[in-house]
Amino acid sequence: MMNYGVDTSVSYMGMTLRSPLVVSASPLSEDISNIMRMEDAGAGAVVLYSLFEEQIPAASKQDNYQAKYNSGQHMFSLAYSPESPTFRTRPDEYIELIRTAKQKVDIPIIASLNCTSLGNWINYARYIEQAGADGLELNIYIVPTDINLTSGEIEQNYLDILQAVKAAVKIPIAVKLNPFLTNVGNLAKKLDLAGADALVLFNRFYLPDINLNKLQVEPNVFLSSPQAKRLPMRWIAILYGQIAANLGATSGIHRGHDAVKLIMVGADVTMLCSTLLLHGIKQIKEIELELCAWMEQHEFSAISQFQGIMSHQNNLNPQTFERVQYIQSLKTFKPEWSLAHDTSYYFG
Repeated sequence: MMNYGVDTSVSYMGMTLRSPLVVSASPLSEDISNIMRMEDAGAGAVVLYSLFEEQIPAASKQDNYQAKYNSGQHMFSLAYSPESPTFRTRPDEYIELIRTAKQKVDIPIIASLNCTSLGNWINYARYIEQAGADGLELNIYIVPTDINLTSGEIEQNYLDILQAVKAAVKIPIAVKLNPFLTNVGNLAKKLDLAGADALVLFNRFYLPDINLNKLQVEPNVFLSSPQAKRLPMRWIAILYGQIAANLGATSGIHRGHDAVKLIMVGADVTMLCSTLLLHGIKQIKEIELELCAWMEQHEFSAISQFQGIMSHQNNLNPQTFERVQYIQSLKTFKPEWSLAHDTSYYFG
């Protein structure tokens, strides 16, 4: 553990973390050696990559086989189930990763689950709890292609999933939200009242692209930039102090000052993904060095001393998080091409 003369510990999902820097779900956590390096670099916790329901059908067939022919064995023994060509990891391997990680590291291990059927949300949440995970993040991915589906029906799905999982397991539960909602704050309040231990803002959906040579739709991964943090920054600032659930910020956190800004608006933890994919796991240590240096420079000895000081409720000018901010932003923008010719332009 590194010691910079400041207290970086935070509380998240009922757990005390040594740092607000949490590794979010990514392919990096598929390797146990990477998880160990994350702890050594100073991560407060690790969210494992998501287990998707698309990985489960083969497992379900094997479960049926085990139940019929080996009823005395653990039903999650899937050593002979065929591996999906789309996914590198089977559910049994995910469960084993949780068990191994809990043996190898001391920091909390938070699993991530993405299902489409309520039954699998419940069943695999139980498997994850039995494997020893410290918490579970519900990575809810709903793309409403049915134009007859109302916003209320979509949001009710979030509540139904949370309530079902909360009733099935005792480990703390976080819900990862997406920003494409009619009223983020209202759903956040309902999830809070339904027992969510934390809300993670926001899920970044990887949008498809079109391959013009092959004439087909293809998946496309793009990493976040520091500018992406502004969306969770606004909503965390608005939610801070209005709900009891912890607030996790994800997307656009690349350097220490990014983490500082999100903590200042109220985030309990700041989650890292793209910056680690770009610069390596060692970047956790660099971000923590920058965070601690800023705290010492501004004479803050603990995270709690500056958490939420720039939130909506504590800001002397809360309109900066509201509609007027849009107008002010337009007035501050000066295109480089115009400055080279005429600075008396009008932008509207």
